[in-house]
Amino acid sequence: MTEFSPGPDNPVQSRLLRLLRDEGPTSRAELADRLRVPRARLVAEVSRLSELRLVRDGGPAASRGGRRSTLVELDPDLRFAAVDLGATSVTVEVTDGVLNPLCAAEEPIDVRRGPVAVLTRISEILGKLAADGHCGQLAGLGIGVPGPVSFRDGTPVSPPIMPGWDRYPVRDRLAGRHGCPVVIDNDVNIMAIGERHGGVGRSVDNMLFVKVGTGVGCGIVVHGEVYRGSDGCAGDIGHIQVDGQGPVCSCGNTGCFEALFGGAALARDALAAARNGTSPALAERLANGAHITAVEVGEGAEEGDPTCIGLIRAGGRLLGSVLASQVSFMNPSMIVIGGGLAGLGHLLLAEVRSVVYRRSLPLATGNLPVVLSELGPRAGVVGAALLASELAYGHA
Repeated sequence: MTEFSPGPDNPVQSRLLRLLRDEGPTSRAELADRLRVPRARLVAEVSRLSELRLVRDGGPAASRGGRRSTLVELDPDLRFAAVDLGATSVTVEVTDGVLNPLCAAEEPIDVRRGPVAVLTRISEILGKLAADGHCGQLAGLGIGVPGPVSFRDGTPVSPPIMPGWDRYPVRDRLAGRHGCPVVIDNDVNIMAIGERHGGVGRSVDNMLFVKVGTGVGCGIVVHGEVYRGSDGCAGDIGHIQVDGQGPVCSCGNTGCFEALFGGAALARDALAAARNGTSPALAERLANGAHITAVEVGEGAEEGDPTCIGLIRAGGRLLGSVLASQVSFMNPSMIVIGGGLAGLGHLLLAEVRSVVYRRSLPLATGNLPVVLSELGPRAGVVGAALLASELAYGHA
């Protein structure tokens, strides 16, 4: 397999590639205008990118009067891999150069198996997709993981739910295995990036993306860019203490929000309600052999089970309280809620909105939409593919 060599660190080439990614085939004349470079310079840059197999001629453009220009498009053989690794599952997607999805695979996985086993399995999935003819040599790979990440070093850092992953060279291992540039980020950050690129947060410059799943986190977008903090752990709202007498969290502290309303916490409380009979809906499912999770809680709520409704509302109030402080601090123009527990839907959303609007500054919430993710479970792979393309095109 030939190793992919990205183009040089050339601002004009990077802007050109990103423009073609976001807007599709574009005439040479328009590219020169948009990039504000002389036509001769544009022709030279396109020629260099063609030699690198990043772009190609796309046929004649529509006439603008006089001699017709030629369209430039990204090479159709460009491929990016996007990996959204969660605590209990992994999704792998392969896209073309403009980030259209070509194929995908999803399967359960236990991140606690450690980096060697998990990354080996991810590589096996990509190998199978390649063997099936869905992808060839990759131009870049992006991966999100469920824990804090040193974006600069390409490693997880002390991730609470990822034993054995601390400082493991994820980026370098995957780059060596697949012969392409690799970028690693926190899973919530890639979801925020994906939602802003192709979801409800399009063109929103200041946004909070909240993932409520097995763990809880927040992607922070400021002036159109993800804010990661000095050490990569910005937005880790799941470990804000909300109850000094609450249960012990996976991070070792007491009463963290995640320990009271993450996926594991909701399943714990729902199982208790099923066993003690306070929730007939959950008790019936348990008796029928169901594994009690947030899905069963959502189903029970739809059936009108008071305990299930109460669990969702209580979690929504807690989340709203945490977000209210963030709203008053950051003053975002949108809050997007995603992750597995977003499937609890509008009952959860109504409670979050109620608390945020009631407890935040009126000036900060006057025009603040609090909405569910438009991309849903694809937010992560969309963001990972975008990061991979940014790296390959010279901007990550």
